[in-house]
Amino acid sequence: MNAPAPHRAPLSDADARLIETFLEMIAVERAAAKNTLKNYGRDLARFSVFVGARREELITAGAADIAAWLADMERAGLAASTAALKVSALRQFYQFLYAEGLRGDNPTVSIDRPRIKRPLPKVLTFDEVRRLLGVVRSGEGAKSLRLRAMIEILYAAGLRVFELVTLPAAAIRKDQQYIIVRGKGGKERVAPLTKTALRAVKDYLDIRDRFLPKDEKSSLWLFPSRSKTGHITASRFAQMLKDTAAAADIKPSRVSPHVLRHAFASHLLEGGADLRSVQQLLGHADITTTQIYTHVAQERLRGLVFTKHPLSKPSLAKKQDLDD
Repeated sequence: MNAPAPHRAPLSDADARLIETFLEMIAVERAAAKNTLKNYGRDLARFSVFVGARREELITAGAADIAAWLADMERAGLAASTAALKVSALRQFYQFLYAEGLRGDNPTVSIDRPRIKRPLPKVLTFDEVRRLLGVVRSGEGAKSLRLRAMIEILYAAGLRVFELVTLPAAAIRKDQQYIIVRGKGGKERVAPLTKTALRAVKDYLDIRDRFLPKDEKSSLWLFPSRSKTGHITASRFAQMLKDTAAAADIKPSRVSPHVLRHAFASHLLEGGADLRSVQQLLGHADITTTQIYTHVAQERLRGLVFTKHPLSKPSLAKKQDLDD
């Protein structure tokens, strides 16, 4: 016979009113998205039910209740990233109660955010990037020239794919060795281009008019197309990149526009670039986002030692021991 499910107290009217008041505040004052409101409301309601079973309400729950809820989620196998989002909802909720004078403290202050283990970004080796470029450089026709220009720019400047496909035609100016990129939040940054990238762009500009939408003589976009957006789409470019990877004898599932951006950053660090410079080139607001690439570089260097160092080979290591 199965054991009865533990009793869960229903959401109290008082808690429901507090949650509704909080959601109204973030909807009006912070213009929170519908999904955010829905997720916060759901998480706060679930926490209310949890503390209700502990004979508490949201207004009286303390740090011990929050810690117990996190432990309960961990036992249930909830991912740390998901738990972190729920803690964020609680933090904002209790900060709201404290700011409004509804509570004399914020119980989330002493709660640590669940630690999220960030996976290392996928990267290509320099040889693999060279093979990709070799395929597009040997291609013929207007489409090959366009694809070559896009890949060369992407790898030379480390752009996000949306930054690449929405580059305005005015981004390329005569005698300038850089482009102005508008990134997240509309922030602009300077992205220098290599000589090979500039040459690829120059060759592409000679045939760019072939990609103009029908009956149009000009386009605002550097890479125009007949799509609804007026420029080549991110998904179309991603597919062309995978086709190029297959032609370069690289598993297509390993290649994407963002993987090339990762390769750009990792290869710069491996070549001796400092972290601050890479941060600026990538357009990262926080350097902690860029630091992930130092781990990639360290892993690759460690791999080189383990596979290329003479003493890493058993036969040579054994011979060395005998010589000693």
